[in-house]
This record gives sequence, C-alpha cells and structure tokens, in this order.
Amino acid sequence: MLRRQCVARTSTEMHMEVSSVRTGPMMELQSYPPWIQDIVAECNDARRGVVEHECFQLMRDGALSPHAMRMFLAGAWPVIEQFPQYMAMNLLKVQYGFAPGHEMARKYLIRNIRVEQNHVEYWTDWAQAHGLSEEELFFGRRSTSAEALSHWCWHTCERDPLPVAMAATNYAIEGATGEWAALVCSSADYESGFKPEARKRAMQWLRVHAQYDDKHPWQALEIIATLVGKHATARDISGIESSIRKSYEYMRMMFDDCLVHEQCSSTARIQKRAMTG
Repeated sequence: MLRRQCVARTSTEMHMEVSSVRTGPMMELQSYPPWIQDIVAECNDARRGVVEHECFQLMRDGALSPHAMRMFLAGAWPVIEQFPQYMAMNLLKVQYGFAPGHEMARKYLIRNIRVEQNHVEYWTDWAQAHGLSEEELFFGRRSTSAEALSHWCWHTCERDPLPVAMAATNYAIEGATGEWAALVCSSADYESGFKPEARKRAMQWLRVHAQYDDKHPWQALEIIATLVGKHATARDISGIESSIRKSYEYMRMMFDDCLVHEQCSSTARIQKRAMTG
C-alpha cells in the first residue's frame, strides 16, 4: 500500500516551492520524496507488462511475423506523430517565473519538442524498411487499443494538470519505450534481418531511443516531483498514479493486439495437427 504522506496546502504554499526536491543522484529512486517512490513501486508490475512484452522478445529474436510488425508500426504511429503536440499542450500550462518546477518543465519540453520531430522521420524510415507505404502508415487500419492509446495521451495532455499529463507521457510512455527499445537492440538478430545497406535507416529510431531515453524519464520524474513538492495531497498521488497505470495498460493492450493474429494462427496449426495426427 502507498504511504499516504498527505497534507492540506493553500494555494500560497503551493506557489512557494523554491527548488528541486531531489536529494541525490537523478537516476536513483531514493533521491525522490517517499510518495513518488511509492507510486513507482505500485506501478512496477504494469511497467514490466510493457517492457517485457512478448512482442519485443519476438522482435529482438527476429521472430515477429511481418503481419504483427506492420500492426505494431501502424498502430503506434499516431502516438509517435502526435508526441510533439502532447508536449506542446503541456507547455501551454507552464507559467514563466512561477516556480522552479515550471522553469524545469519549460526547458525540458521546449528542448524535446525539437528532438521529437526527428523521431517522426526515423519512424517513417523504420516503417518503410518493413514495406509500409506512407499511405498505409498514415491512413491504414489500426486496432481499437492503438486508437485508445493515442486518444488517452491527447486527453490527458489537453485536460489534466501538468504533473499528471507529464507522468502519463514523458515519464510512463517515454520511459517504457526506452526500455523495450533497448531490449530489441540487445541482440543483433533483428538488425541482421535487414539488408546491410538498409540497416542504418531501419534501426535509427530504435538505436536513438535505446541510447538516449534512459535519462528522459528521470528528468520528467524530477520535474513532476518538484511541481508537486515534498508533501503530496491524496489527489496528487491518485492522479499521478492513475495516469501512469493507464499509459502502461493502454500500451500493453496495443501490443497484445499485435500478436492476436500469431496466436490464432498457432492455435489453428495445433488443431490441424491434432486432427490429422
């Protein structure tokens, strides 16, 4: 259970946050207030359901079918394409000079909006390496869960408070994405499936996220903690934990749907062997 370290705060007190609440190295969870440590711990199983998903184990091993790969690339496209817009909506919530948490968020969001534009181009290169045309990528059929993930990200960034929206996107989605990208890149099997001349462009999105995203979720976590402060209210805790869980759950559902065709085909083969055996 979460240790609910909650106190009532006036609006004046909330405006008086004067510095980051981090007390040690950025990439060590113990450096952050107990309330956010507990949120991360409570959401760990949901995170593992994403970063250790069978979809990425098969991808790493070069064993994911072309159909599932295309489902994955087309399904995730709306979130990839809209991610700079999610951050732009969060940037609208920032008030310059309001508090250090806002200053940190402003710098982080402006810097990463620029970076994400390149990532959109890398994703189209990856999709083309698997034979998806731009028409298929942009306008092709997507699973309901893929649409739900992009709708959730848009909704939270448009409607929810800054710490909640950043927890859903910059912490949960970016963090999990960096982890599964590193898993896929941990073996040469997937890369070797491309022709040598196509490998650099085909692998660019994966390599960039596997290498650089390790710091991004920690930077987001520090901003979230600083925005809320050392003493979170019950509403703060509930909103942030719920947003992180929803992002993980929508991601897992989308990845599950990528494998439905594989599972059905496997079941059919087993049944056929049983009937003919």
